[in-house]
Amino acid sequence: MHTSGISAVKRFIALIAFSSLLAGIQAAQAGTTMETKGKAFAPPAFASFCGREPGLCSTSGDKKVVALQADLKSELKQVNRAVNSRIKERNDSGDDWRVPVAYGDCEDFAILKKRELLKRGWPASALLLTVARYRGEGHTVLTVRTSEGDLILDNLTSSIRDWSSTPYSYFARQAQGNGSRWERIGTAKPILSTAFGG
Repeated sequence: MHTSGISAVKRFIALIAFSSLLAGIQAAQAGTTMETKGKAFAPPAFASFCGREPGLCSTSGDKKVVALQADLKSELKQVNRAVNSRIKERNDSGDDWRVPVAYGDCEDFAILKKRELLKRGWPASALLLTVARYRGEGHTVLTVRTSEGDLILDNLTSSIRDWSSTPYSYFARQAQGNGSRWERIGTAKPILSTAFGG
C-alpha cells in the first residue's frame, strides 16, 4: 500500500476511535433507568414497616416517571439536603424500618425522604425504596424515577446522582404499582437526557 493510502487508513482509524470516545463520554453523561429482572425478596423488616406505614410502603399510581422541570430538581435537592442535615446517622440495634425523628440509619433516611416528597405532591409510583451493597454492607436509598433517569437520594451524600453513577451494587427495589413486591435490578438502560449534580 502507498504511503498516502496508509495515512488515509490511519486517519480513518483515528476518526473512528475519536467517535467512539465521544460516544462513550455522551453515554456516561446521559441518564439511565434501572432494568428490572423479576421478583426479589423484600428486606426482612419491610413487612412490619408496611403494616405500620402502608402509605409510605405504597407505590400505587399511574405516573411512573416524573417530568423533571427546574423547580422539581430544586425540590429534590432541598429535600435530600434537609433530611441529611436534620437526621443524625445511627445504626439500629436490630433491623427496624421507621420514620426517623432525630436519629436513623440508611433506610430511615430513605423513608423520611419519600414521606417529604409525598407531602409535596410527588407520586408514590415514582418513589421506590431500593437496596444495594456498599463496601460489603447492605445499604438502602430512595430511587426517584424521572425523565432524566433513575436518580438516587442517599444519606451518604447531598449530591443527587443517576443510579449508574453511584458506587453501589444494586440488588432490588420496590415494584411500581405494588409496593409490597420487590424486583431484582439488572443493567442500566440509557436515556437521552442528562441527570444533575448536587
